[in-house]
Amino acid sequence: MVTLYRLEGCPFCEHVVDRLDELDVDYESIWVEGLHSKRNEVKRVSGQRQVPVVVDDGHGVTMAESERILDYLETSYA
Repeated sequence: MVTLYRLEGCPFCEHVVDRLDELDVDYESIWVEGLHSKRNEVKRVSGQRQVPVVVDDGHGVTMAESERILDYLETSYA
């Protein structure tokens, strides 16, 4: 299962969502708080508070930064 930590209105998150949809990857969205200081769950899973963050349990991968995530999705699911 792929989990996407995202923020409403975040264009980088939307790029990842669009690619997940194009690749027909099942994923769960977890919406995070706008304030970085409130993003404790993101910090717990990824070690930092920025979004987007993808957790892919099937491949044992957790990563941040939309460009890296898009590259990962391309190599893993395309």
